[in-house]
Parts: sequence; structure tokens; C-alpha cells
Amino acid sequence: MRLPNLLATKVGRLSAFFALYMTEGIPLGFTATAIATQMRRQGLGPAEIGAFVGTLYLPWAFKWVVGPFVDVLSSDRFGRRRMWIVLTQVMMVITLMAAMPVNFTTELKFFTFVIMLLNTFAATQDVAIDALAVNVLSEQERGLANGLMFAGAYLGQALGGSGVLFLIPFTGLPATYVFVAAVLMSVTLVVALPMREPKGPPRPPREGSLLGSVGREIGGFTRDAYRAFTGTRAAWVGVIFALLPAGAYGLSLALQSNLAVELGLDDNAIGRLALASTVISAVFCVAGGWLSDRFGRRRMLALYFIGTAIPGVWLAWIMSRHGWIMPIDPQLPDRPIPAAGLVAAFWTACLVFSVFQGLMYGTKAALFMDITTPAVAATQFTAYMAMSNFVISYSATWQGYAIDRFGYPVTLVADAAFGLVCILLLPFMVGKQSRAAAVQVPD
Repeated sequence: MRLPNLLATKVGRLSAFFALYMTEGIPLGFTATAIATQMRRQGLGPAEIGAFVGTLYLPWAFKWVVGPFVDVLSSDRFGRRRMWIVLTQVMMVITLMAAMPVNFTTELKFFTFVIMLLNTFAATQDVAIDALAVNVLSEQERGLANGLMFAGAYLGQALGGSGVLFLIPFTGLPATYVFVAAVLMSVTLVVALPMREPKGPPRPPREGSLLGSVGREIGGFTRDAYRAFTGTRAAWVGVIFALLPAGAYGLSLALQSNLAVELGLDDNAIGRLALASTVISAVFCVAGGWLSDRFGRRRMLALYFIGTAIPGVWLAWIMSRHGWIMPIDPQLPDRPIPAAGLVAAFWTACLVFSVFQGLMYGTKAALFMDITTPAVAATQFTAYMAMSNFVISYSATWQGYAIDRFGYPVTLVADAAFGLVCILLLPFMVGKQSRAAAVQVPD
């Protein structure tokens, strides 16, 4: 039976991009949630796990570098973007299988390297999928398609994170690598391979070697980015803004996984928490964008940033009251049993945090669009988002070290304080269109 080319119909295109984005979220959920949880359960410390999670996001911070390779090294016969999508999905499966026999408690550096390769292929796939979407989606389809794509990414994170944690008690950890690989490969076989990508516009004559062409594209990106970032005050302030944490991050990174294990939550409970957090963030991502359109982007973002900080500070106070300060090895035979009130506070803080993180996520991206110069929109916006991914990477890393040295309450309070610094820059982030509108509608 020949599978249909999903790119041939509107419903097919929307379904295809939903499924393709799901394959981006699966490895991230698997590594940042499921694997990080098992690392803590098997005795690795917060600093090691924080550095591991931080490394996962580095390929997403530098994915713009692979854009020229995706553009230049492609084939019209196999599809300029389809070729890269299929290739990267196959490589994701191969790297998963390569990571499966590695003992991350004794070979953490090698395991981290393999998983970073996995996320490099996922980030490269993201570049190819976005390029394909630009080429095949009509203007009337793009709004709904983007919503479905982010929903697919959230679902992928839930499958790779919560789904795997639900499976581990029944199958053990090694078998879940096969589960994740099987889901990825099923999308490759059912969605990516049968796609028939329309031929793109004729290519300009290539001058010199392939590597020379790639180098010229990277050079062009750098020049365009420099012009875009120095063109307006809002643009260069946006660079500083993008390199600062967007509110508190602690309850969404390795700190949450570490603390969940230490407080005695089993894999099933951690899976339910991760699933609930993902669904809440997805729903409030849409709500946050709607509210920002109605009441002003910068005003609402300031409230969202403050909202992400409150649950962490409150949890820090609760932990201090219960004397739960420093990390505790979950393998200790006589480790202390946390009070029920502390566990309940942890759940509450994580879920409330997910509300404000969801509200913030889409609105922050919209603000970057507001200050982006239309003539270099792809270059400038891609750079802003890459910088934001770099923030996630360094935040996970420093928080892991801070937990080991200063404990959870201090780390949570420092995370909240650092996350609010970006509010000081919001008044300066006004694009030309926003300044014109501000005469009639105060922001």
C-alpha cells in the first residue's frame, strides 16, 4: 500500500508539520526529563545533571549555523528539505541506539556527547522543517500551522518525558530507548518518506566550492544580523534582553527533576507532574498571546515574569521552614522523609509556575517579532531565538552548581532575582510600529 503524500492537501500539510514537530520534542523530553530523573535516582549530583541538561540546549542555541548547509547541500531529486528531515531523523535513531548501552553514572562525559549529537540532529531537523513550511504553506495556513507545530512539540516532550517515565516501572530504562526510537522511525516512514516536496525556485549559479558557498552564506548571515541589531535602539536592546533569563527558570529545568526524586516521588508521579506541567504551559501559551494583544505586550510580559518568580520564592520559604536545604542523595539508606506539606508545596509551585511560563513563552516570541526589521526578519528573529536557547543552557548549568554549594532555597531565590532583571529593559523595546501606536494606545 502506497502511503499518501501529506503535502498535497491542506489537512495533510497541517498533520505533517504537527507530526514533524512532535519528533523535535520527543528527544528533548526524553533526555531533559526522563534521563535527568534517572540520573538523580542513580546518584548523580545536581551539578552534574545541571551541566548535562545545559548541554542539551547548546545545539538549539547554534542551530543558525547549520542553515547555510541545509540550503546549499541539498538535492532536488530527493527534496531539498525532505532529504535533511529524513537524514536527521535516521541519525536521531542511530544516536539513541548508540546511547542505550552507555552507563551514564560511570561514563557521563561520553553519554553527554552522544546525547548532544542527538539534539544536534534534532535542531538541524528543525531548520529543515521550518524551511519546508515556508515553502509549502500558504499565507492563510501559517497561523494554524504554527499553533499545531508548537502543540506537536509539546506533545513530543510529553511522550519522551512523561510517557517514558510511565513505562520505566514496566519495561526498565533500556527498553524505553527502543520505544523513543520506534516513535521517531514511525514518523519517518509514515510522514517524511512519502512526502513529495515541490521543486524550489531555480538555484543561482554556484561560484567556487560547496564549502565556499556555505561560508559566503554564513558571512551574509553575520552581516545581515549586524545591520539588523544596530539599526534601532530596540534591536540592540533586544540582544541584551535575549541573553538574560526570561523570568525564573528553576522549576522547569534540572532543579525540578532533582528535587522530585529527593522528595520521594516515583517515576509514575514525576511523569504525571511533567505531563500536567506540559499541558498547562501549552494552554496558557495561547492565552498569554491573546492577553498581550489586548493589553500590551510589554505590560503583560512584566506581569508574567513576576509570576514565574513567585512560586520559586514561595517554595524556597517552605523548604527553609522544613529544613530541606542541601541536596540529599536518594540512595542513602537512612535519608530523611519529607513532610507531606513540603511535597504538596512542590507540586503546587511547579504547576503554578507552568501557568506563568506558558503565558510568557508565546508573548516573548511576539515581542521579538515586534522589534525585528522586516527586511532581515528571518536572520534577526532566528538569532534572537537562538540566544534565548543559550540562556536555558547556561541557566541549567549554573543552577546545578549553585544547588551543590548553596542549597535549594538560595538557588531558587537567586533564580527569581536574576529572572526579573530583564523587566528593566522592556521600556526600551519598542519597534517603529509600536511607537506610532503608542500615541493612541498607551502600553
